[in-house]
Amino acid sequence: MAPIILATRNSHKLVEVRRLLGEDGVLALPEAVELGPELGETFAENALAKARAAAAATGGVAIADDSGICAAALGGAPGVRSARFAGERASDEQNLTLLRELVPAGSALAYVCAIAYVDPADGVERVFEGRCEGRMAPQPLGSGGFGYDPVFIPDGGDGRTMAQLDAAQKDELSHRGAALRALAAWLAERPPR
Repeated sequence: MAPIILATRNSHKLVEVRRLLGEDGVLALPEAVELGPELGETFAENALAKARAAAAATGGVAIADDSGICAAALGGAPGVRSARFAGERASDEQNLTLLRELVPAGSALAYVCAIAYVDPADGVERVFEGRCEGRMAPQPLGSGGFGYDPVFIPDGGDGRTMAQLDAAQKDELSHRGAALRALAAWLAERPPR
């Protein structure tokens, strides 16, 4: 597999993607590359915009993820605004605090991820989506993961939050894990370039 550039500045996402696609095959986004603001209405639109920007700037194959949490109690919000839920420069802690203020314990949540693949050499663009259903924890638990993981109890798990799971358990259940497995399966079927 030719190296793939991951269009993100989020070090947590880089670790997860490398864990699932391989340490050697995924390169960090060069510092000089600007991705621009996330203006899309959907996770897929935002992921494609970032992957296209990285591919155009580097000339190489790029992937980008856009993901977030959707709360039934908020009509699907924060959705694509998950990273900016409490404001444009909000920290993970501020976003989590606001979600806890607005969403009752036990209510339905979903993590959603879109991963876009862009190959400028042959013009191929694909989007792979993953989803993880769950519910709001009564209080934050666990020190692993990032973002909203301390309050997200995934369906199909053992009642622990995403932040309480080890990396392999999280990859098995997570939205990003599902999207990356779909991407990896598709890449395995593509002829080498």
